[in-house]
Amino acid sequence: MSNTDQAKSEYLRTKVLTASPEELHLMLYDGAIKFAEEAKRALAEGRLEEAHHATTRAQNILLEMSAGLNRELEPALCGKLASLYNFIYRRLVEGNMKHEVSALDDALKILNYQRETWVMLMAKIVAQSRPTESAEKDGGDEPAERPSLSVSV
Repeated sequence: MSNTDQAKSEYLRTKVLTASPEELHLMLYDGAIKFAEEAKRALAEGRLEEAHHATTRAQNILLEMSAGLNRELEPALCGKLASLYNFIYRRLVEGNMKHEVSALDDALKILNYQRETWVMLMAKIVAQSRPTESAEKDGGDEPAERPSLSVSV
């Protein structure tokens, strides 16, 4: 492993170890999107082995996301997310097996939408966790209670 690769690996390791659960979930979306896009490019260029490798990595991330759902906390929502992850997974498999870029496009469209939604949810949580201006003016020193996501990641 080169020094550059080693530095990248150490940076990623530190980033993962210091990330919040919400940030880790975002990293999973980013990884799945990255590998699905790599697979799409490789498939379009006829590099089937590289496409297979990248698609398999994206599939593994989807399996982890599905396995990480806390079904006890919010069963209905987790059931819907599990179904969505399963659909994305199946489209990745179809794209890989049938060499269909359109199947990978379907998976990427949903992954990108879900990522955008997750980013908006994270921003909303941060905004809600800040003390309101009126509380600051009234001398309230206690920060607002931090809302949590209903799906454990």
